[in-house]
Amino acid sequence: MVIFGSISYLNLLPFHIFIKKELKNSQQKQIITYKRGVPSQINRAFKKRKIDAAFISSIKSKNKKCVDLGILADGAVYSVLSLKGEQVFDSESDTSNVLAKLLNIKGKVIIGDKALKYYLQNSNSNNFCDLSLEWKKRTNLPFVFARLCYNKNGKTIKKIAKKFASKAQKIPQYYLKKAAAAKGLNPKDLSWYLKHINYKLNYKEKKALKLFLKKAKQI
Repeated sequence: MVIFGSISYLNLLPFHIFIKKELKNSQQKQIITYKRGVPSQINRAFKKRKIDAAFISSIKSKNKKCVDLGILADGAVYSVLSLKGEQVFDSESDTSNVLAKLLNIKGKVIIGDKALKYYLQNSNSNNFCDLSLEWKKRTNLPFVFARLCYNKNGKTIKKIAKKFASKAQKIPQYYLKKAAAAKGLNPKDLSWYLKHINYKLNYKEKKALKLFLKKAKQI
C-alpha cells in the first residue's frame, strides 16, 4: 500500500484518472489517495513523511528521490500568474512564489484553478503576467513546477510513472465534463488548458530544473 498525496488542481486530472483506472484494473489495491491538500500542504506532509509519494513543488524536490515525471509547461501555463499591484505571495504555492522573486516580477501571485479561471475571464487584459511564459522568454527553456517524488515504495512509484509516461492519456468526456462543472469551467476550456500541461522530464526539462534550483539558491 502506498499513501499518496493528492493535489486537486486540474493540471493533475489526467494522472488522477490514470490512477483510478489502475486501481480498478488491479486485483491488489496497491495505491490509495490518503492526503489531500494544496501544494504547500503536500510539501509539508511529504517532508514529515506522512505520505509516501506525491507531486511536490520543484523548489522542495532537491535531493529527494524522484522519478522523471512532473508538472511542467513549455511556455505559457495559464494557471500561474502574477497580477499587477502590491507584492503578495500565494499561500498555496512554494515554487511559483520563488519563481516570481527570481524573475523580479512584482504583483500578486495566484496559482492553480483560481488562476486559470482568472485568465479565462481576463485573457484580453494586460493586468497579469504568465510566470511560465516569462521564464521561457528569458531562458528559452520549459519550466518544471513539480516532481513526482517518494519517501518509500519507490519500485511501485517508478512503475506507475513509467506506465503513465509511456503513452498519451485520453480523458473520457464524462470525467472532463464532471471536472469542469466542479470548477465552474467549460469542458472545452479545460481540454484546451490541459494541452499546455506536460508531465515527462526529458533533457531540456532537467536542464531547466537544474537552472531554476541554481538561481533560486542565489536569491
